[in-house]
Amino acid sequence: MKENRTIISLIVAIVVFSSVATTTGIFTNEGPGRFNYETIRGNTVEIYGKGLYKHMTADVAIQGIAQDYITLFAGIPALVISLILALKGSYKARIVLTGVTGYFFVTYLFYTTMGMYNEMFIPYLILLCLTFFTLAQLLLSFDIKALPDMYSNKAPLRFTAGFLIFNAIAIAFLWLGVIVPPIVDGTLYPNELNHYTTLIVQGLDLGLLLPIAVVSGVMLLKKRPLGYLLVPVYTVFLSFLMAALMAKIIAMGINGVNIIPSVFIIPVFNLTAIITSVLTIKNLRQQH
Repeated sequence: MKENRTIISLIVAIVVFSSVATTTGIFTNEGPGRFNYETIRGNTVEIYGKGLYKHMTADVAIQGIAQDYITLFAGIPALVISLILALKGSYKARIVLTGVTGYFFVTYLFYTTMGMYNEMFIPYLILLCLTFFTLAQLLLSFDIKALPDMYSNKAPLRFTAGFLIFNAIAIAFLWLGVIVPPIVDGTLYPNELNHYTTLIVQGLDLGLLLPIAVVSGVMLLKKRPLGYLLVPVYTVFLSFLMAALMAKIIAMGINGVNIIPSVFIIPVFNLTAIITSVLTIKNLRQQH
């Protein structure tokens, strides 16, 4: 890869700061514990009351901790291993590295914007900056015009593109099911707002991440060169994001939250993302 020193420095910094952020989220436990809080809208929500996420609602705080586990024990190792292999010249590893970096960028974009202000705010900002520039540099390092000819006929490109589009549409309908009914019945504010100012996850998904998935899939189906990069990178990213979502669902289930039907649907999406990632990248020929 070009400019290896810059990439190495950026990845090392991401590993250091994300290790600090995730371990702080997992292992801090100070505070009085859960308590009820009346929101500005007159609703009562349960606040987690301890650790790094003590000011967040209980259901969201346990999700943050669950994702910290995935980031620490899956994301960071994947980042390091794919970097090492990419530095040895593996084109496939560079695709994986780009997708995993995308997962870190989106993770700390959400943590910066959704997490209630806490001790890790500055590390979140640093991680957001580091991951953005790392992702940008990695994406720009590919020879886009050469990519279409680098896949073997066995690569499930059309299926992968179709899956990304289907997944994006399914998640979009899920979030619109949260947003639209209160608008229609005149209550306006969904229960999922809790004591937050707006729907950050739904907003960023509907306004940014899901459109990127659809556009990537459509570009590949139309055989646009950029689609041959964005689709495999996005499926790697989605594999880790769905793994984090699975961890969140499990954590909520352990804490007595009803997780049906998500506990059946999300694993299917996660497994499909992993399988399509593996098969697509497996059938990518090494660039010479």
